[in-house]
Amino acid sequence: MKLSRFAAFASSLLLGSVLALTGAGAAHAAESAAVDYVALGDSYSSGVGAGSYDSASGDCKRSTKAYPRLWANANAPSSFAFTACSGAVTTDVTTKQLGPLSSATDLVSITVGGNDAGFADVMTTCVLQSESTCVNRVNQAKGYVDSTLPARLDAVYNAIRAKAPAARVVVLGYPRFYQLSGSCVAGLSETERAAINGAADHLNAAVAKRAADHGFAFASVVPAFTGHEICSGSAWLHSVNWLNIGESYHPTAAGQSGGYLPSFRSAA
Repeated sequence: MKLSRFAAFASSLLLGSVLALTGAGAAHAAESAAVDYVALGDSYSSGVGAGSYDSASGDCKRSTKAYPRLWANANAPSSFAFTACSGAVTTDVTTKQLGPLSSATDLVSITVGGNDAGFADVMTTCVLQSESTCVNRVNQAKGYVDSTLPARLDAVYNAIRAKAPAARVVVLGYPRFYQLSGSCVAGLSETERAAINGAADHLNAAVAKRAADHGFAFASVVPAFTGHEICSGSAWLHSVNWLNIGESYHPTAAGQSGGYLPSFRSAA
C-alpha cells in the first residue's frame, strides 16, 4: 500500500512537471506568434545578392532568403511586413517604408546609411580608378558619415519611434568586406582593401551610436562574417560581378542565413 501511494505521488509529480513544461512551451510559442514584425531598410535587408527575389517586389528585390523573411518563417509572427528596398537611403525609409508601423508593432529591423554615404560609388571608384583616388573617395565618404549622416539617421529613428512607440528596434550594421592578406591574387591593393574595411568600421560606429542614443539595439554582423569576407576562400559576400553589377559586394544567401540572421536573432 505504501509503495502504491508513493508510486501514485511520484506519478502525479511527474505529470505536473510535464504539464508545467508544456505550458511554458505553449506560452513561449504564443508569445512568439503574437509578435508584429516590420522589416525596413536597404539592400542588405531586402536580400540583394541572395537570389530568389519576390517578383511582386520589383526593383526592391526582396528575397525569400533575406534575414527578415528567414526570421519570420522560423518564428511565425502574427504579422510580418517587409518593406526594405534595394538602393534605399534614409529619406526613402521615412517616405516609403513606414506605412506598416503602428502602436501595435512589437519588432522592427533596419539597415540603412550605406547608400547615403555613397557605398556604391566608393566601390566603383576603387575598382576602376587608382589607389590614391580610391583612398580619397573612401575618406570623402567617412567625412560624410561624420558631418551629415547622424542627422539623417536621427530623422529615420525618430520617425520609427513616433509610429511604433512600443517596438523593439534592432539596427543592424554592415560587414567588413575583405580579409586582409587573404587568398585574392588580383584586384584591389591591400591598401584599398584596408581603407574600405576601415570605412565600414567607421560607418558601423556612427550607426551604433545613433541607435544607442535612441534606445535601439545595435547588432554588429562583423563577428559573424569574420572568416567569410572576400578573399577568405569561404566568402559570404559577392565580389565585383560585371554580369550582375547590382549584386556586387552584397551578402550571398549564406551571408543572410549565417551572418545576418543569427545577429538579428540574438538582438531580437
